[in-house]
Amino acid sequence: MVIALNGVNRAADGTWSTLGIAAHPNGFLHTTAHPEGHADEHELGVTSGDALKGTTDSLHVDLAPDARLDVRITKPVPWPRRSFGGSSVFQSVPGLNQYWHPWLLGGSAHGTAVVGDETWELDGWSVYAEKNWGKGGFPDSWWWGQAQGFADPSVCVAFAGGEVTAGPLRTTVTAVVVRLPDGSVIRLGDPVVSPVRAEVTDERWSLQGRSARWRVDIEGSGSLASAHVLPVPLPLERRNVPGAIEHLGAHMRVTVRHRGSVAWEGESHVAALEHGGIDRARAEVTRRGHGPDAEDAPPTTRPLL
Repeated sequence: MVIALNGVNRAADGTWSTLGIAAHPNGFLHTTAHPEGHADEHELGVTSGDALKGTTDSLHVDLAPDARLDVRITKPVPWPRRSFGGSSVFQSVPGLNQYWHPWLLGGSAHGTAVVGDETWELDGWSVYAEKNWGKGGFPDSWWWGQAQGFADPSVCVAFAGGEVTAGPLRTTVTAVVVRLPDGSVIRLGDPVVSPVRAEVTDERWSLQGRSARWRVDIEGSGSLASAHVLPVPLPLERRNVPGAIEHLGAHMRVTVRHRGSVAWEGESHVAALEHGGIDRARAEVTRRGHGPDAEDAPPTTRPLL
């Protein structure tokens, strides 16, 4: 598994980027603060100088000789609804600190990843992509997860939650998206008609969401020692700080019920699970023996294969 991240951040004197590549199972991690960053205002696309360029059908990353990714995407499975994305009605509320949209729920990657001293040929690897945006950086606390690699390769599961604020408004919201084997997409997370309850620690994720017709139960787990610690930006300060405990190659089990009967259930051992918060991430980086200026940390142990 390999992930690439790009956060385009706005400071008083212009934009800059938080960039990174992380991989599993070799535990590779390379992140940086890049002085340039531009998000396309008219379509999905992002550019950070020569270090990263992403479009709807390709991604090129060159952070260092041992941190490169060059892929093209075929057979894309885009988000199917035009009215609202993953944040549903919240995307129409102005001024929130965070919005979330899983815009690519599948596809095939073809190309090469250089992660540390290993070069991986990506020939038909499953693809997932999303974007989030908002005011003032990340919330005080958040949780996130995504998985493919189920017995049916067309299935995709993703969720995101945290503390949402806009002026005096403050609430906690979690959204869950499941693409089923028949191609239909379920989205839960409206606090009134399809609420999702989440209980999260650094090693366990438990979510239950329901609507009038659907219920989705998600259980995820991973070992803290095998997790990466990823950075998040302080946009106005043009610097990154530890921000998220990120499990790659974690375990996720999902059960979807329709009107009380099991419609689909599956299990993945290549899930990504995240618990975010600057204080907890900084404490974990310190616990691993890194200095006070460290922005990230690789896993301390590798999983048994």
